[in-house]
Amino acid sequence: MLRQSGRPARRPVDGRETVIFKAILFMGCLGVTISVLLALAARIFHIDEDPRLIAIKSVLPGVNCGACGFPGCESAAKAVLAGRAPVTVCATGGMDVVEALMRLTGRHGSIIDLPTAGVHCQGGLRTAPRFDYDGASDCRAAALLSGGFNECAAGCLGGGTCAAACPFKAIRMSPDRLPVIDPDRCRGCGRCVAVCPRDVIRLETLTDRLLHLDRTSDCLAPCRQKCPVQIDVPRFVGHLLNGEKERALLTIKLRNPFPAIVGRTCPHPCENICRRNIADEGVAIGHLQRYLGEWERRSGRRVAIACLPDTGHRVAVVGSGPAGLACAYFLRRLGHRPTVFEARSEPGGMLRYGIPAYRLPRDVVTWEIEGVLNLGVEIKTRTVLGQDLTFGGIRRMGFEAIFLGTGAWMVPDLCIPGEAVEGVWKSLDFLAAAGSRIKDLSQIQVVVVGESNTAMDCARSSIRLGARAVTVICPRNRQEMSARKRDVTRAEAEGAVMHCLTQPLRIEAGSSGHVRRVVYGRLTPVADGEDKAGIYIVLPGSDSAIDADLVIIACERQPYLQCLLDAEAAGIGLQATGRGTLATEAITQLAAAPDIFAAGDVSTGRATVVGAVAGGRLAARAIHYLLTTGRIPVPEDVRRRINPRSILKTVTIAPGPPRVALRELPVDARRRSFTEEVVATITDRQARSEAGRCLRCGTLCYASGDPIRNGPFYRVERDLTDKQVAG
Repeated sequence: MLRQSGRPARRPVDGRETVIFKAILFMGCLGVTISVLLALAARIFHIDEDPRLIAIKSVLPGVNCGACGFPGCESAAKAVLAGRAPVTVCATGGMDVVEALMRLTGRHGSIIDLPTAGVHCQGGLRTAPRFDYDGASDCRAAALLSGGFNECAAGCLGGGTCAAACPFKAIRMSPDRLPVIDPDRCRGCGRCVAVCPRDVIRLETLTDRLLHLDRTSDCLAPCRQKCPVQIDVPRFVGHLLNGEKERALLTIKLRNPFPAIVGRTCPHPCENICRRNIADEGVAIGHLQRYLGEWERRSGRRVAIACLPDTGHRVAVVGSGPAGLACAYFLRRLGHRPTVFEARSEPGGMLRYGIPAYRLPRDVVTWEIEGVLNLGVEIKTRTVLGQDLTFGGIRRMGFEAIFLGTGAWMVPDLCIPGEAVEGVWKSLDFLAAAGSRIKDLSQIQVVVVGESNTAMDCARSSIRLGARAVTVICPRNRQEMSARKRDVTRAEAEGAVMHCLTQPLRIEAGSSGHVRRVVYGRLTPVADGEDKAGIYIVLPGSDSAIDADLVIIACERQPYLQCLLDAEAAGIGLQATGRGTLATEAITQLAAAPDIFAAGDVSTGRATVVGAVAGGRLAARAIHYLLTTGRIPVPEDVRRRINPRSILKTVTIAPGPPRVALRELPVDARRRSFTEEVVATITDRQARSEAGRCLRCGTLCYASGDPIRNGPFYRVERDLTDKQVAG
């Protein structure tokens, strides 16, 4: 008999367990074997990755958007490391990525001027429709279908293809079906440019925007064509209307560094040609520009002005008037190193010493000049060309180009008997002393000789200093006077008496040797004839006399050229014109090849502040090209006159709100104040209202039929052909 054991009986082994066990054992052995082989392969075939490449890849955003033109960020990083791509390759990263790549690659000498997209059309729904194509919204498709949705052959089609193509959501379509670009989002990738069939959107760098000259091929509003400095008026007014004051101001400062000054002193030819005049009055463009300048000044914070990195090129600017300061401003923004040399103790030229404070407050002048100097412009005062400074000395100091903005400070003599007696002043000497050395003219009779703005300034300043009587002897009739009509009217309202078409014959002194009276005669035109048009002679027997205690000669100012045309300068090539100004080329402002330029009153004679700014900008453009390329290009199609097609006579304008009513100081208050401005800056509410009057011209695109709701419009009359409408 068998006895049962205490240990359990062994269970038979299952065949499935055996298979699993063997599989696990096999896979484990295989894994170990592969790991060993891979470790051996890694040791044998190991390649160390360049740590610079790793660092560059870590800087790039890693989105692989393709905006850079490479398959991905790693390919772009390799191209940057190999020198096949610039440090500006990443369109997505912006300046942070650029600066990081500069540090990693050591390419600190690169000029960083990133492009952004810009819209060059203000047409939109105002374009006369050609057909409705239901189902096609793509601009490229529409362009292939008879040229587009509308009559305009160059304007925006409004399909929004650019907005759909933008990978950074930087473009939206406005209610007028125009692309609106957010500059903070735009990365300059160029996709919108690639899909636009009309070249409405373009990539532009800061350099492009600063150097651009209006072309005949550009679609420009009449106001922009008439503006001496070529400000994009519709654009800055549009920004202001949208509440984007900073963008509006920056748009102005692409062309004019002195909005508060020019807004006060410019004769505003843009307003005279504004299409609003067809219906009522032109938009108050000058006051909108002044408003933005004052908005910045009163905020106490300066809007940041972008300047390109330092190029190392040095330029000497002689004269700190509006032309010289404008030239220095644009040179600095382009990355160069301008140094301004000024003969007087303070910068500003005619802005500070030639325009009375009630027209141009001194704190406004100081603020806007400081804005230029704060960019890095160096200035040296009490430095006189011809005494402390010579052309040879300038070149020995290492300056590569010279700009002359010495102004027109010489008031010519009348060449009549008695001109040298005591009590006869030159206009600029009087204006410089008025309010400081000359504070009281009570019981004084003043006679001003001249017909310019300077003459009106002398007359109005005399009134404010308490003169008993002020008489202006003017050799022109009211229509021919060069002074602004509003300043003549204000001078008369304040008490000045105008004797038009008169000429002084002699100045008589009293027993003390001081001026006692002025004898003048009446002028009459000579015999008819084209060769004698506008020529006057003194009418025989028309002599009259007027008592005077002070005589101010305010004849046409002229440049003082002796310091420029002396023995040293004779070999340089500077030449004078028959008008006594410095000869310069029209677009380049070149005065003597290859490196001497001039603009402002020294080359034009007495002119406007805005004209001097325009000349300074042209000179800066030419100097930039000379320093960077060795040649100065002038586009063949540069615009020199108003495009006659943009002056419309058969167009009906929709009614709009009235022009802003300006607040003027009462006449009695004007007579008592030498510093208080006659015209006040418009208010925020007035600025928005006035900006809303702008018709946003910019192309020859006009809508026919009913007005567009909530927007300005043009109704094209039947006698405008389709070709004229298309422009």
